[in-house]
Parts: sequence; structure tokens; C-alpha cells
Amino acid sequence: MSQTLRVLVSVSDKTGVVEFAGKLAKLGAEFISTGGTAKTLREAGLNVTDVSEVTGFPEIMDGRVKTLNPLIHGGLLNRGEQDAAVMREHGIDNIDMLVVNLYPFEAAIAKPGCSYETAIENIDIGGPAMIRAASKNHAYTTVVTDPSDYEVITGELAAKGEITLALRTRLAKKAFAHTACYDAAIWNYLQQQDNDQEWPERYPIGLRKQQELRYGENPHQSAAVYTMPQPNAGALINAISHQGKPLSFNNLADADAALECVRALPVPACVIVKHANPCGAAIGSDATDAYRKAYQTDPTSAFGGIIAFNCEVSCELVQEIIGQQFVEVMVAPGYSADALKALTAKPNVRVLECGLEQNNATHHYKQIDGGMLIQDQDRGQVDAAKLKVVTKQQPNAQQIEDAQFAWTIAKFVKSNAIVFVKNGQTVGVGAGQMSRVISAQIAGEKAAAAGLETQGAVMASDAFFPFRDGIDFAAQFGIATVIQPGGSMRDEEVITAADEHGMNMLFTGMRHFRH
Repeated sequence: MSQTLRVLVSVSDKTGVVEFAGKLAKLGAEFISTGGTAKTLREAGLNVTDVSEVTGFPEIMDGRVKTLNPLIHGGLLNRGEQDAAVMREHGIDNIDMLVVNLYPFEAAIAKPGCSYETAIENIDIGGPAMIRAASKNHAYTTVVTDPSDYEVITGELAAKGEITLALRTRLAKKAFAHTACYDAAIWNYLQQQDNDQEWPERYPIGLRKQQELRYGENPHQSAAVYTMPQPNAGALINAISHQGKPLSFNNLADADAALECVRALPVPACVIVKHANPCGAAIGSDATDAYRKAYQTDPTSAFGGIIAFNCEVSCELVQEIIGQQFVEVMVAPGYSADALKALTAKPNVRVLECGLEQNNATHHYKQIDGGMLIQDQDRGQVDAAKLKVVTKQQPNAQQIEDAQFAWTIAKFVKSNAIVFVKNGQTVGVGAGQMSRVISAQIAGEKAAAAGLETQGAVMASDAFFPFRDGIDFAAQFGIATVIQPGGSMRDEEVITAADEHGMNMLFTGMRHFRH
């Protein structure tokens, strides 16, 4: 750094900037600034030189061009003695520190009714260019993009009289992440505008850390939760936490699965999730009725589970839940005031309030070693009119309704998935087995263990039955209706088995694997 600390300050987020600049001023700093930032610093009594005075060129094009100038970028990119001659030749002064954060693009597009033109005008150009210049030159220049770093910078200057290379390097790395996420948010917005169906050659994600977690899936794994660009208002990441211990990695994963499932059901409904799978789900006359039926499916697995509703939770329902089972997390779009008060009796229960807006993310991500699998979100649905009856026996209205409910739940159960449903209630769930027959066996055993009737129930399978053995097995439980995608080479064999057992069978023409 030069003997006098020259600082260029141009920030949209002015949090703490006056206090930061005041401390730098006491350490002998001189300031260059632009527009509103310069005004803010002057009003605080600080001496500021306008960028236009340094460049000898006014801000033009409504402020679009002001810092894109060799006298600014030369100051940010100079390498001490190596560039001393060219600096003298062209009258360029050092800029030792850059304090910049960018036009609030994401805040602009989050406002209702934000036009495309307004969004584009909120794309910062000069800011990222300066950040990249200072970050590249971090051996000589300090770059500051986050107000949370102001204190550590002034602390180090006060203690050591300089910013160490280690801190400059850390700040540069943070700055590159800042601009990368900024560009990713812009890309994501533009991608959504034209509904481009082609897979891009490059896929910027732009994750931003929200908080560190106590640990990951297991205590020996560290973890953190990150936000995607522009998560929708109803995203779990934006949920209001009313009480409870901090959410763990597994809490968040299971709560997301529960919320995703319950959103897909008619109101009122309840879904209980354990280890990423619905262990019970039901539609009821009210939230309490739905909970009772969902809990009845598998009380053992419901212990320590995640309970999600798609309607408001009452005090009476809360009292029933906490009086009956241990619950890790509750998720609902709302709670009565009395319900929230009743929940304070169990202070460790995490109570989340989250809207029912469907996830607006267009893609789903799954990490593999050395890369990422990216696919469209599974938004596939099949309405009653498109269900194909392939058996001699025809389903009645209740069976069709239960078949649609079972098919919806199967979409959220890990493959191979088998779901038994009767009268809007899951009566058995078989998940994550290598064999579809074994999944059916587990679903039947779950129903028997809970004392639930399977005679006349519906069985949903997330993928086709490759052999008739799954149908023969279902017949032992009295299954009356089967809903499945169809498409097996042995579909005729499977249909014949259903006819032999007097079942009706519906083909969806759509598979719902969930690995």
C-alpha cells in the first residue's frame, strides 16, 4: 500500500459504511467516491473526492459510466515498483482499498411487478469490473464487498498498520464469490424469462451461505445451508421459525420432503415424514382428522418425525400431537395464537411457518463424484380423465379418488415405492427396496402392524410391475385397485393377473422414480 491509504468507496448497501469510513479516516485514509455514497460520507463530515474529479470525465448515461476509466483501474491494478514508471507517466495514483457492493439486482426483481427493463437497469457493470480488478491484484489492493468484514479490517489496520496478505487473499476469494453469485442471479432471471428448454453449456448456481449447521447427516460431518438465487416466498429456506432448537441437516432435508408432499394434496391434509419418506399421509375433514389418520398409518415410525400440514394448526391439534408423540419439527402455513402458546410446553420442537407456494425452481440437483446431475423438477401429474383402465373390472369413484391420492404419495416415496391407500388415508408404505415385491410386502406388514384394513384398498406403484408376482402378492392383502405407469414387456401378464383376482387396474403412462 502507498503511504497514504487511498480508499474508493461506492456501495448500494450502506450498512455500517459511515462508521467504517470514520475509523479509516482516523487512520489517515483519503476517500474517493461516487453519487449517493459520496453524499452519505460528506453528510457524516468526511472529506471525499468525486470519481469524476479523479478521471476528469463526468458521469454519463444516467450513471451507467463513471468508474470505467484507466485512472481508476490503473490505480486498482498497479503492482508497486513494477508499474511505478507508467503510473507517473499517466498521472495515475494508487487505490489501496476498494469498498464496493453491487446494485441490488435480486432485491429489484423480487419486487412485485418488476419489469424486464427495470431488472436490466439494475445490473451493475462498473462495480463487478472494479471488484475483479482489485481481487486479481490482491497482492497490492484490498477489496471489501461485505459489511461484516469492516470490523476485522479496521482492527487489523489499527493493530498492525497494514492489511496482511492473508486477509487480502481471503477478502479477494470472497469478492470473486460475490460477483459469481451476482452473475448467477442475473443468469437465472434471464433463463426464466425466455423459458429456454435447451440445456446450457455452463450452469451457474450461485449458492449463498445462510448459516452453518451443527453437523451434517452424521456428527462427524460438518455442514451448512445455502440459498439458491431468488427462492420463492414459500420455500422452506424462507420459513418463519417460531421456536425450537436450531434445525439440523436431517431436519431440513426431512422438512423439505414433508412440505413438498403436503403441498401436492387437497386441503386439509397431513404428511408425516421419517428419514425422507412419508410414513403416513391423509386427507381429512379438518387438520386434526387428517393428522389422526396419518399418524395411525405407522405410529412407530412417526416417533421423532416431521409433521407437515397444508392448513392452519389449532391449539387442540397441538395438544393432541405433543400429548401423543415426540415430534422433531412441525411445518404449516399458519398456527393459531393459542397453538403457538401450547407449543411452548415443548420448547425443543422446531415450529416452522411456511407458505404453500409451489417451488419455483425449474431444476433438481443431485451431486455425484466430480460433478452434478441436473434434471427438470418432477411436476408430472395425471388427472382422472387421463387414467387408462386396462382390466375388465372398472373402478368406482372412491377407488379413482384413492388411486389419485396414492399415486401422489408414491411420487414422494423413495423407489421402489409401494403405497396402500383406503378412504384418503395411507394404510401401508413400502419404500426404498431393491425389489418391488418386497416393498409391497413391507406395505402390507405395516398395515397389519397398525391394525389397518387393506381389504378393498388401492395400491400405487411408482413404476411398472415387471412380473405378475407383485399383483399376486397384493391380492393376498385384498387390494382391489392398482395404479401404476404400465409399459412393461409383460403388461399383458400383469393385467391378466389382476383380472384373475378381480382387481381393477389403472395405467398412468408416467413413472415417478425418486432416488
